[in-house]
Parts: sequence; structure tokens; C-alpha cells
Amino acid sequence: MIHLSTLASQACGLSTSHLVSYDHVFIHSAIRRDLCAMSEAAKQAGFTFNIASAHRDFHRQCLIWNNKVEGVRPVLDGKNEPVDLSLLTPQACVHAIMFYSALPGASRHHFGTDLDVYASNCLPAEQQLQLESWEYEQGGPFAEFNDWLSENLAEFGFFRPYQRYQGGVAAEPWHISHRLSATGMMKALSVETLATVLRSHDVADKHTILEMLPTLYTQYIDNICE
Repeated sequence: MIHLSTLASQACGLSTSHLVSYDHVFIHSAIRRDLCAMSEAAKQAGFTFNIASAHRDFHRQCLIWNNKVEGVRPVLDGKNEPVDLSLLTPQACVHAIMFYSALPGASRHHFGTDLDVYASNCLPAEQQLQLESWEYEQGGPFAEFNDWLSENLAEFGFFRPYQRYQGGVAAEPWHISHRLSATGMMKALSVETLATVLRSHDVADKHTILEMLPTLYTQYIDNICE
């Protein structure tokens, strides 16, 4: 049994007390008004604003992580090519996975303040949503929506923490974050808190992660585009 503050439990994905239902997902209650306003503004601009992913709890993130470590789910590199983890050291495996997938307990999706978004009316009927960078680049289905986000996110209190690659998490143009609310959640997340959570759960390669945790925290968790 671990003892965390309410805010720390929320930040690590172990509590849902801060969430409310929004459409088909759950979000932090504090972002609802700004999110509604932004969705309406997108509609007025000709975009059907959709959320592909919002809150994700610790256990869901842990399943994703464990499946990647164990080879059940693919691990991709910057060119979306599969990585053969069997050829890597345990430390290199952790880095390879964290390029696209957060540690359980350290995903910004735990906060409920962070969303993966797209414009459903821009996606061709025969095309499946991938959430890959090319979809948001010039020539991609969401290029115009991407431009609209760049021009309008700040007006509604949002930003893109992974706007560009800067040595940690890969660029994710679809990932937006409510700045004020996410900053509050981050204040409850620390190396010590995360270590406590990881030690208490069945996380694959936990020993390796704990040895690397201060470095991982700096490179992937605290390293965002301001």
C-alpha cells in the first residue's frame, strides 16, 4: 500500500477524482470550459474537432509499456520502423520505448489535461487514423487543421508539449495540453514520487528503470516544448 497525496495520485494515473466525462472520453474538470470553446471555434473554422485519446490511467499505461517490453506490441523508431529490442541493452530498450510511450505513472495523459486531437471531417473515408506526423504535415489530411491549431491553441489556454523533437519524446503535433492545469499536475510529480509508484506495481524492466530514473525524468518527462 502506497500513500500519496490526492494530487500526486491523480498525476500518476492512480486516481480519477479530478475527471469529468466529455463526449466519449474523460478529461480534467478544469479544462472543460476552454475545451468546449476551442471545439466550437474549430467548428466555426470548418473543422470537426475530435479527441482520439484523453485520460489514460496508470494500469492502461502499464499494460502498453509491458506489452512493448515483452514484444506483444511493436516499438517504432523515428522512421516508424520496428525496433528489435533483442539487439539492445536493457537501458537502450527503455530509451527506445520512451521515444513514443511514457513510463507508467509519468504519462501526461494521466493528468486529464492532455489530449490527442484530429479533425474527423478531414480524414478520407478510406483512411484510418494513424496519429503519425505525416498526417499533420503539408499534403497530409490534417495539414490545415494543424495550421489552425498553431494559430489558435494559446487563445484557449492550450499548447503542444511535443511540438518538436528535442532529445526526448518524438514530435507529436496531435498532442495538446492545457497549460495551467497541466502545470499544476506536474508540480505533484517528482522522481521520488514516481519511484514510489513504480516500486509498488508490476512494471516490466522496473529495476532498470529505477536505476535510470533521474536521467529519464530529465530527458523525457520534464523535457517539453514551452
